[in-house]
Amino acid sequence: MLQNGDIRAWVVSADMGLGHQRAANPLSCIAEEGILTAGSEGVCSPREKKLWDKTRHAYEFLSRIRSIPILGKPLFGLLDELQKIAPFYPLRDLSHTTYQVHLMDSLIRKGIGAALIEKMRTKPLPMVTSFMLPAVAADAAGYEPVYCIICDAEISRAWVAKDPAASRIIYFVPCGRSFRRLKSYGVPDERIFLTGFPMPLEVLGNRDLDILRADMAQRLLYLDPADRFWPLHKLNVEHFLGKENCSPKQARVLTLTYAIGGAGAQREAGRQIAESLRPKIEAGGIILNLVAGVREDVRDYFEQVKTDLLPGSPNLRILYSPEKNEYFRLFAQAIRTTDILWTKPSELSFYCGLGLPIIMSPPIGAQERYNAKWLMEIQAGIPQEDPRYTDQWLFDLLNAGRLAEAAWSGFLKARKCGTYKILDILKTGTMQSDPSPLKR
Repeated sequence: MLQNGDIRAWVVSADMGLGHQRAANPLSCIAEEGILTAGSEGVCSPREKKLWDKTRHAYEFLSRIRSIPILGKPLFGLLDELQKIAPFYPLRDLSHTTYQVHLMDSLIRKGIGAALIEKMRTKPLPMVTSFMLPAVAADAAGYEPVYCIICDAEISRAWVAKDPAASRIIYFVPCGRSFRRLKSYGVPDERIFLTGFPMPLEVLGNRDLDILRADMAQRLLYLDPADRFWPLHKLNVEHFLGKENCSPKQARVLTLTYAIGGAGAQREAGRQIAESLRPKIEAGGIILNLVAGVREDVRDYFEQVKTDLLPGSPNLRILYSPEKNEYFRLFAQAIRTTDILWTKPSELSFYCGLGLPIIMSPPIGAQERYNAKWLMEIQAGIPQEDPRYTDQWLFDLLNAGRLAEAAWSGFLKARKCGTYKILDILKTGTMQSDPSPLKR
């Protein structure tokens, strides 16, 4: 595992669902005073907290509003317009300010982020944040250096300061699309590092990805029960993952993990999936992980699902912790034996780089629509069919080798070494580029 030496930084996240916190969590090993949550007590004034709470409530409302009968979709359309991302083509200069930028600037002028910046000035260290507001606020206050982790394949203009040329924010981006988008917003190449999304080190292992290579090889065995994938890709897989990893090891059961959004949206589909897979779960043919995250209400909902359908079954598991760091630890642990990840095309889209085929729930908002497009482009994501018939279409995909193909495509094409790359940049100011999928 990485020896971090004397690397220290202020690592800042935000309580806007789990995406921004998931991006920051792998950097807890270098976080001064632990990961700071912007808008939480201790890092903001009471007045600031009200501003943060309003912003968070608006996000959660946006995530849930679509489920409101009749009025839900029209209202969501109006709110989604506020976070609109302009079409990338035709290629053009998109550095002009937008409503989103003026809204951010207004919040900063009202004092949002001021207490956090004052705290950081007591011990000048690099700031690494996974949310744009703290980054732009610190940059406007003259704090340096400021690093910002991008959590989506495409982002709105709000992620870049009002005057891109005067800003000094350095960006860590997960994929080429976000790199090109930042350039269109006026950010120069030298302030953008194509690192990949930060992954938990416990699922990667060392810099040679010893844990990931072993887990990935086993996953491909479970994803190809009809032997459609291995005859075509065996030599390639053995080359990258190691021949020693490609024979069956400890026996386990095919595992599907269903992870809903941090705001608790789309929980009802979890019941439909469990109902459809019930006979296979009872027979020990599949394990279903229902991920409730840190939300007690979602945990209670899934507990009721288990009580109603499969009481006491060890093959229906609920992943929950009230404490975020513990939840992320449990999730990383579950990911190692997960074969299929079913989720919104949120920041978890980038987990395809771990060799997880992504079954995509309907996207919520502009960022997720672009994430879904990116997943389709690299052939790592498959749109969900009707959850009520999961036992039919999911196993059709499995037996056709499509899920194994998606897993392998994501592993080869998506970056997975983001955490190591970010730590290298913080230590040396640069990172090494390598075309090998094991070094990207």
